[in-house]
Amino acid sequence: MDSLNLLVHPVRLRIVHAMAGGQTRTTSELCERLPDVSKATVYRHVGVLADGGILEVEGEQRVHGAVERRYRLRRERAVVDEATAASVSKEDHRHVFATAMAALIAEFNAYLDREDADPAADLVGYRQHALWLSRAELAEMIGELREVIVRRMGHEPTADRVRYLLSPIQFPAAGGATADG
Repeated sequence: MDSLNLLVHPVRLRIVHAMAGGQTRTTSELCERLPDVSKATVYRHVGVLADGGILEVEGEQRVHGAVERRYRLRRERAVVDEATAASVSKEDHRHVFATAMAALIAEFNAYLDREDADPAADLVGYRQHALWLSRAELAEMIGELREVIVRRMGHEPTADRVRYLLSPIQFPAAGGATADG
C-alpha cells in the first residue's frame, strides 16, 4: 500500500500526528493520546502503519507476559510526494481533504474534551484570510511558511512546550476571478 492510501484515514493520520517530532510510543501510549478511539481500532491501525513502513519498531519489552513494542515514525515515508499528489483525481483530492478535515475535527474535539482546555489561554486559532496572490507570490509565501514551520519541527518536548497542530490550507476561492473580471 502506498503512503497516500496509508495516510488517507482519520485515525491513521492522527497516529502519525501523535508520533511526530521524533517521538517513540507504544500502542498503549497512543491509546492514551487518542482517548476517543477504541483500543482495538488504534492497535489495528498501528499494525497497518507498521506493515506499510510508516511506523517502525524501535524496541520490544515484555510487559505482563505480552510483548510491548515501541514505534517510531519514519518521516520520509509519512509524506505524499508531489508526483503522487499531481496524479490523483479530483475525487481523490476530495477524499484526502475530507480525511484531513475529519482528523482535524477529531483532534479539536479531543482537545476541547480535556478538562484543562482553555482555547483563549492556549491561543487556539481558526481563521481564514482571503489573499490576492499571483502564482509566484503564492509560491513565495508557501516557501516562507515552510521555512518558519520546518525551523520549529525539530523542537523536542520540554516542560514548557505544548504540542500544537498547525494545518495550513490554501486553494483558489470559487470563481478564481481576477481583479478586472
